[in-house]
Amino acid sequence: MKKLLLTIAAAWMAAGLVMGGGIVTNTNQSASWVRMPVRDASRDIDAVFYNPAGLFKLKDGFHFSINNQYVTQKQEVQNFYKGPGDLFGLNQSLYKGTVLAPVFPGIYGVFKKGNLAISFGVNPIGGGGGAEFKTGLPSFEMPVSDLVPGLAKYGAQGYKLDTYFKGSSIYMGYQLGVSYKLSDMIQVYLGARYVTVKNTYSGYLKNIQVNMAGTWTPAPTVFDGLATQATTGATGATTIATNMGAIITGSGGALSAATLWQAQQAGAITDAQRLGIIAGLTQLGIDTSQTLSGIQTSATGTAAYLTNSAATATATAMLVSDQTADVTQTGSGITPIVGVNLTFGDKLNVGIKYEFATKMEVTNKTKQDVLVGFNGATPVTMFPDGAKTKNDMPAFLSVGAEYALTDKITLDLGTHYYFDRSVNYGKKVNSLAVDNKAVIDKNYIELAGGLQFKVNDKILVSAGYLNTQSGVNKDYQSDLSYSLSTNTFGFGGQYSFSENLKLNVGYAYTAYKKADLTYEHSLTGVPQPISYNETFWKNTQIIAVGLDISF
Repeated sequence: MKKLLLTIAAAWMAAGLVMGGGIVTNTNQSASWVRMPVRDASRDIDAVFYNPAGLFKLKDGFHFSINNQYVTQKQEVQNFYKGPGDLFGLNQSLYKGTVLAPVFPGIYGVFKKGNLAISFGVNPIGGGGGAEFKTGLPSFEMPVSDLVPGLAKYGAQGYKLDTYFKGSSIYMGYQLGVSYKLSDMIQVYLGARYVTVKNTYSGYLKNIQVNMAGTWTPAPTVFDGLATQATTGATGATTIATNMGAIITGSGGALSAATLWQAQQAGAITDAQRLGIIAGLTQLGIDTSQTLSGIQTSATGTAAYLTNSAATATATAMLVSDQTADVTQTGSGITPIVGVNLTFGDKLNVGIKYEFATKMEVTNKTKQDVLVGFNGATPVTMFPDGAKTKNDMPAFLSVGAEYALTDKITLDLGTHYYFDRSVNYGKKVNSLAVDNKAVIDKNYIELAGGLQFKVNDKILVSAGYLNTQSGVNKDYQSDLSYSLSTNTFGFGGQYSFSENLKLNVGYAYTAYKKADLTYEHSLTGVPQPISYNETFWKNTQIIAVGLDISF
């Protein structure tokens, strides 16, 4: 049961949303990106984020870009776990989750004068949505399903579980920097981003029931009953051990090696007492043919075992009782950013940006917590108020090129590299914190390309493609947190009301490569781990609108 609460709590902690970008970083930061997901050599206003050294195509003056994206994501996990002989397993195989971010803003401003440009940006650099799982996930149910074989000798035939959680995660970035034009060919940028993190988790685990010989019984009631039985047995075993000790002492030790029958023949106990002791020993599973000393030793050991069993059953009853979580985590960090833009004549522009790693940790503010076990008599919870967890963002390198094929057609190419292995995401495996290098074999990489076609002075259309390759290994993947390689297709256009007012609209669809992995589940009483398959899949859709204003 401890594993059950740990996995559910871990799911609450993992709730989040990442769209275009790496494992924890968003790069879908403007409507122009949505209509063509390769902006690394941009010299428009969204270059504040994508290529901040390349702002010198803008005229002197003030420039602003206001964007919003409506993002939806569907997640599916399918689990094929079954016990030996298919006698038990999960109540369902397909688990669905939805993520919604109706507001995903990107706001940019630039003041340019001669060789100097000062810029700022505000955007959700990570997360940005709320995840909802109405029926939980396989890892929620597997420990509960284990109640059935675990309680089979008491008549268990099935289980029920009512669980729900909703989480939101937002990493807001506030970027400020200065660009300087060294020459017509070389422009540079130096800036920083202040990142604030806020994760919220709310949910419950309740109504765990077990079908006991045809009767649905609350799981806490089952374990409270087992605790009562164990306590009664421990009391009986203690009484027998005490009585045996008294007989041995009363005989001066002479009856230590005697059987119950011999003790009766010696007049130490009556026939009725002997039969009563035999009945108690039989009920406790203790050999009645032993000597009084042997019975005393066995009864003492049984009493200790049953006392421990009673304590375990009582603790388990508390763990499977109704629980609720209401947690907020907050933290912050600084991301230094440098950039270089290289202009080769009128046709070719190259943008380079490097974001340093952002070291962060989040601190719990807990209103309601989840019990996961006991340290002696002290309850252990999953979200201790004030506890801190690592929550880094990786260093990030982008290189892009924009080439004018004709006066009307422009080709854009870009690549992004995320230094995932060098930071700490706070990842846990089997409830234990692990280093990124233990679960990530290769750093995340993206390759992108796109075309823009200028239909006339007012209308521009574009389309692009982005491929991502995740480098996580099997140990990283779980239904609580998984990373998949993707293919993103975006298209849309721009309409110029005037030279100083432009509207960007776009639609993007991200298809995630399905992962089909084999896992093993250990079950008490079964000598070999049980193998089962689990598949992970997602898709994401984005609709975006942005307005660029200059004056």
